[in-house]
Amino acid sequence: MSTTVDTGSPGAVTEPPPRPKRTLPGWARGALWGVVAVAMLATTSYLTGIDALTSGNTAQNALRLALPILCAALGGLWAERSGIINIGLEGMMILGTWGAAWGAYYGGVWAGLLAAMVFGALGGLLHALATVTFGVNHIVSGVAINLLGLGVAKYLANLVFEPLSGNPRQSPPVPKFDTYSATWLADWLGELEAARRVGISDVAGLLRGLVTQVSPLAMLALLLVPVSYLVLWRTRFGLRLRSCGENPVAAESLGVNVYLHKYVALLISGAFAGMGGASLVLLPGGADYLENQTNGRGYIGLAAMIFGNWRPGGLLGGAALFGYSDGLQLSGGGEAVLALCYGVVLLLVVLAGWQLYRRRWVAAGLAAAGAVALYLLYWTNDELPRELIPYTPHFVTIIVLAVAAQRLRGPRALAMRYRRGEGE
Repeated sequence: MSTTVDTGSPGAVTEPPPRPKRTLPGWARGALWGVVAVAMLATTSYLTGIDALTSGNTAQNALRLALPILCAALGGLWAERSGIINIGLEGMMILGTWGAAWGAYYGGVWAGLLAAMVFGALGGLLHALATVTFGVNHIVSGVAINLLGLGVAKYLANLVFEPLSGNPRQSPPVPKFDTYSATWLADWLGELEAARRVGISDVAGLLRGLVTQVSPLAMLALLLVPVSYLVLWRTRFGLRLRSCGENPVAAESLGVNVYLHKYVALLISGAFAGMGGASLVLLPGGADYLENQTNGRGYIGLAAMIFGNWRPGGLLGGAALFGYSDGLQLSGGGEAVLALCYGVVLLLVVLAGWQLYRRRWVAAGLAAAGAVALYLLYWTNDELPRELIPYTPHFVTIIVLAVAAQRLRGPRALAMRYRRGEGE
């Protein structure tokens, strides 16, 4: 049996259709970037002699400090996948810090976590009422939520905590989550780390920090990443919710209750942000409730979500990056942060070479210029100024968003004003 192909003209030669480009799945790309990051840190640690770059203490601090950013990023993901910009994550986290301290003081750590999520969800509900029902601009509503969250937490702290602690800006001591360690694995990894073998000891140090003194809250937050993916991308509810963020008019024409899905998304968003606030209060090593202790982590969480291209796996990488930069300055100080700049120089050199190979001259020139600037910073300083070190995550946020801005693609109907019945 033969098949005749119409060529359109006698003697014409047909070319086979182009083969689709093979691309790595998202999890494989994430794993590859993780390997690149560890290799860069190990090489930098060897060349600079700064062990803090890959120490278990740095990894342990990074995990603890990444949790509030991760929770805020997950909250932003749920909100923005439904089409609502949630710049009010910071205010919802502030409400969560107060709720966590109040609930934990009277009912224990799990009651504190529940109270934090409820207070954060109330902030999300208010944001939904303003943006979905009344059509208020999303940015205006988010800023109002941030100001309101700060004011409400301050008022409640004066009302409840001042009689107990004598300080209107601080709660009395509250219980903390217990922590658990894989003792045998941590001991073995500790021996490998102490052996100071290039590469092996670096990986062992990073892994040891991730299996030592881990709290149930950390396990829960990490579990929420694959759960969010499964719900948003593998269930009917998630498909409908994401359709509200892509084309709410078309979703409504297919029978989707757009208002309901947006409200649910913002309630979940606020609850996750409240959980992020709880991690600042209830984790060992953290302070009890302090006024405005979030310190912009809600905004950093939003940046991590954007850096992750509105995907759960990507935002996990963003939260890890920002948490690591924060944990490094805590465990290693300005000298370690400056050594990290040297590692970024190596990464930029490789990137410049890759762009030259692809004949992207402008990108290669920008990477080379960035490498030169950072190397001059590293060469002319023994350590960074002490006043700048606490702002390391904020600098990383700006740089990462500037680099990643070219490949981002958010929901098409993000921030779009929608009214029921527009598709009729």
